[in-house]
Amino acid sequence: MRVTKYFLTTRIRQDRCGIRDEWIERVIAQPLRTQRQTDGRVRCWASIAEADGRYLRVVLLEDAETVHNAFFDRDFMP
Repeated sequence: MRVTKYFLTTRIRQDRCGIRDEWIERVIAQPLRTQRQTDGRVRCWASIAEADGRYLRVVLLEDAETVHNAFFDRDFMP
């Protein structure tokens, strides 16, 4: 999994350190929804059963492969 330096920096935050790589990879491989941002980045969401069904948002760079951000999105509505 390719990641940005920003991802590595934010990943150590207490609210994000528990997000597993396999969850991120699952969201990328099988998103419930995707959306391209105006800057070209791609947002992907999926429910993570192991995290009480919360929705994980993964933001990819324009190449749709490099992970820039990952966090549980409290505002996501399926």
